[in-house]
Amino acid sequence: MPTNATRMAGPAIHATDPWTPGHPKKRVRHQLLSNDERAQLAKIAAIVRFEKGERIYNQGDRADAVFNIISGVVTAYRMLADGPPVMSFLYPGDLFGLTEEARYTNTARATTPVIAYKMPLQSVQRILSSSANLDVQIIVKLCDELRQAQHHAVLLVQKRAVKRLAMFLELQEHLQIARNEPISEIYLPMDRSSIADYLGITLPALSRAFRALVVKKIITTRGRHYVKVLDREAFKKMADA
Repeated sequence: MPTNATRMAGPAIHATDPWTPGHPKKRVRHQLLSNDERAQLAKIAAIVRFEKGERIYNQGDRADAVFNIISGVVTAYRMLADGPPVMSFLYPGDLFGLTEEARYTNTARATTPVIAYKMPLQSVQRILSSSANLDVQIIVKLCDELRQAQHHAVLLVQKRAVKRLAMFLELQEHLQIARNEPISEIYLPMDRSSIADYLGITLPALSRAFRALVVKKIITTRGRHYVKVLDREAFKKMADA
């Protein structure tokens, strides 16, 4: 449950700055909005909660709001007629609710219990039209999301399931670094089925990939949500696309 301070602070948009020098994987995500901008968005936002597994909206539903995650993880996916779904995992500080012709372009589901700000679409559009700086920050956020989509596209062209898994684990580790979180272990808040869908492989193939990395002593697992890298050099080589 968010504290009163969280409620007063207003929506937060976190991203790595695409124009900051340095390696993208070593950049730390930061708050894009000023206190005034967050307060402005807070005036139109309501706090909503979703249970684990709850559908937030469906692809094709009429769009009436955008969402900003306070806590938890959301899976967004778009069903295609001739292929697997296009997926992404969204974390605190992320926005979701992309629209096309006034309808949602994807389906959003709570991967874990989720608390989020819900902002009416028309009110957001009105604020954006009067704030050039906020408009720029949204573009920065979209650049950040585009990089994640590119990483996912590169991952899906890999032929071996074990390589896809290693690349996914490395990406989750880099996201923890970007959020300035400890990386003694890689935390996977999503279930194995969601990971398999994201990697474009079956659940048995994912289990075999995990087992292969464990047998080679590249990683070790603690339960189903924590992974520790044992052989950093071998892990880096395996995850290198």
